[in-house]
Amino acid sequence: MTKNPTSVDPADLPEAITRYLAGRATKDASAAATAFAPHATVTDDGRTYEGTEAIAGWLRRTDTEYTYATTLTGAERDAADQYTVHQRLEGDFPGGRVDLRYRFALAHGLISGLSIAP
Repeated sequence: MTKNPTSVDPADLPEAITRYLAGRATKDASAAATAFAPHATVTDDGRTYEGTEAIAGWLRRTDTEYTYATTLTGAERDAADQYTVHQRLEGDFPGGRVDLRYRFALAHGLISGLSIAP
């Protein structure tokens, strides 16, 4: 049986997720990287990055590739240790604006998986 997601106040998101979001908002790849478990995976723009070194490289690249601002538009708890954060990005990337879903999986208090898609 599939449970419906439960809306959560962004202030009530787990610490690893808020650390990741804060690091991304300030373009601090090092701070964002500390939110990930050693063998975590990130899927973004059709590519998957595995492990802390690959994820740190992805964070650094995406911090400098375009200039953009993010607005958190919602958050949900999908299941135990699974959350979806909705954000609007606006900037100088192709299209200029996009609404994205950040699907987080947590393990032992750290992000073990992140999938980013419209």
